[in-house]
Amino acid sequence: MINETIEVVAKFETFAVIRKPGGMLSVPGRGPEKADCAASRFRELFPDAIAQPSIHRLDMETSGLLVMARTADAHRAISRQFEARVVDKEYVAIVDGVVEEESGRIELPFRLDVDNRPYQIYDEEFGKIGVTEWKRLSVENGRTRIHFFPITGRTHQLRLHSSHPKGLGFPIVGDCLYGTGTDYVSMKLHAAYLSFNHPETGERLEFRSEVPF
Repeated sequence: MINETIEVVAKFETFAVIRKPGGMLSVPGRGPEKADCAASRFRELFPDAIAQPSIHRLDMETSGLLVMARTADAHRAISRQFEARVVDKEYVAIVDGVVEEESGRIELPFRLDVDNRPYQIYDEEFGKIGVTEWKRLSVENGRTRIHFFPITGRTHQLRLHSSHPKGLGFPIVGDCLYGTGTDYVSMKLHAAYLSFNHPETGERLEFRSEVPF
């Protein structure tokens, strides 16, 4: 169990936005040792919430913003926004090398490596396209701080787009799967911005989380 807890960024009657620390699962994994997660912590804070409040997920290693539903109607309405790509998401990462370009767009087909789950591999024939726009923020001690704007929401998309030679060519610092990381709490990838429509009023909402690195 990770000692750091979730932070409630914004609370509404039918949903809430939280900040998940790196190293915490978004939803329960298999086995009692993986029961502790952002969803279970959320239900401890909001006992009236539905049994499965998670609308979307972040990798265990990724920190940042998650929206959780308190009611089934809110879960359904916000989930539809994710499916329709109405939700705007932004991430900040540090990659392990100097990116020369100032900005760009990455479009790579990739899929699950069924022999090495959950690793994703580049596959021009059977892969599904993941699309990410990015902007270089700064170069710091031989590493590059990147602002990511994912258009699609594929599993490990930013991690693979960073590390693959056809992407940025440098893994995210601390990434155990695609880089040289050695634990699940040190990866430098943070979900820093989230925007979607209020499920009842339709008002456009924006949420930000300070980058912890």
